[in-house]
Amino acid sequence: MSTSFDNATFRRVLGHYPTGVCVITAVEADGTPTGMVVGSFTSVSLDPPLVAFFPDRTSSSWPRIEKVGKFCVNVLAADQEALCRQFSARGADKFAGISHRHSANGSPILDGVVAWIDCNLDVVHEAGDHFIVLGRVIALEVEAPSAPLLFFQGSYGAFSVLEPSANR
Repeated sequence: MSTSFDNATFRRVLGHYPTGVCVITAVEADGTPTGMVVGSFTSVSLDPPLVAFFPDRTSSSWPRIEKVGKFCVNVLAADQEALCRQFSARGADKFAGISHRHSANGSPILDGVVAWIDCNLDVVHEAGDHFIVLGRVIALEVEAPSAPLLFFQGSYGAFSVLEPSANR
């Protein structure tokens, strides 16, 4: 079935929907920490507790995390754009200079994140040029309650609360 739009139009239109920014982290069998940035993350189910994210098929980090079979979702704070860019870089030591601790499941929890969600890999589905990854939540916590980092129309920003309006 053909579409009446191109990839650029698809990105432009969907770019009008803001997304939160997360770093998915894990520790490989040899002890090397690994991580990747995702902008598409969501809660899926309360019973059982499931979350989902959508890595690109071309990601070099996702196969390493998948092999571990467990991961931590780190919800970035509005002031963590530099950390986001560091984890977005290909081929670099993404953890260089990044302070963190390990969850009970062994995955890195990055310092200063808004919240973290520790998961076991539940299932992976193919979905076009991405995967749908479901994680079964085993622990989670609000780390530093603050505004999250958002991605909107190709830029990073923060959430602000609108003042109540008498016209609403």
